[in-house]
Amino acid sequence: MATRRAATPVGEIGFDHGAQYVSACSPDFATLLEQQYDAAAIWDDASPDRHYVGLPGMSGLPCALASGLDLRLATEVTEIRRTDTGWTVIAGEECFVADRVVVAVPAPQVPPLLGDDHRFLAALDAVEMVPCLALMAAFPADSAAPFVSQHTPKATLGFVARNSSKPGRTDMVTTWVAQAGPEFSATHLEESTDEISRRLLTLLCERIGIDPSVALYVDAHRWRYARVTAALGKPFMRDESGTLYLGGDWCLGARVEAAWISGTEIARDILAQAGLVRPTSGQDPLQDTQNLLP
Repeated sequence: MATRRAATPVGEIGFDHGAQYVSACSPDFATLLEQQYDAAAIWDDASPDRHYVGLPGMSGLPCALASGLDLRLATEVTEIRRTDTGWTVIAGEECFVADRVVVAVPAPQVPPLLGDDHRFLAALDAVEMVPCLALMAAFPADSAAPFVSQHTPKATLGFVARNSSKPGRTDMVTTWVAQAGPEFSATHLEESTDEISRRLLTLLCERIGIDPSVALYVDAHRWRYARVTAALGKPFMRDESGTLYLGGDWCLGARVEAAWISGTEIARDILAQAGLVRPTSGQDPLQDTQNLLP
């Protein structure tokens, strides 16, 4: 749920260059979205399903959910070490000490953090994720706008959305986000962002009937681990000490809701260990092996 801010000749504009919307299958997640009055709104994209978007961009929703938390942003964690008293998290020159650690990065990024001999890694081998190349393009406000969104998974451009059609977005320009399909993305993944932008802009302009030369802003983003195609099959993983968790959308499926379910189940397990809620299974969470490795 990412939003890119960009300076253009007409001022700063935003692009939702990651997830385009959020939908809910579970009643609890639907209630959560409905309660985010100032951070989420329904996007009228002609879909029969209810699609929510963050305000003023997709990042607005997670920002609202994180309100009041002590966050360290733009901080690269390079190692997580087990100690006699807990965990040490290494982030450059900084070290953070914690009783528990929840790792919620894409599954392929876990091994460098835990070490190549960690027992979690065998289970992670079954998880598969594919990349996605995303284009962000802005055109004059009176440019052609033939549709709101098109989802064609097997096409070279798998998803095209008129970003400026979403509630809370600027009307100074017409903005588009085009996300390439997995085959195209894998083929061109290592190209420069300029080359990726050139290729995708040509495809987008053919789709919407606009001359590429009138674009006011063009950029691309490389999502190396964009979508899970083979999930873990359970909400999270927990080590035998009950203090290290792995979670994310890759545990359950390629949906924002899957990430939320994973995080919610981890939180419930931590609370159960602290005796603040009952374990979901009705057992001692440290003896419940539902989410432990065999």
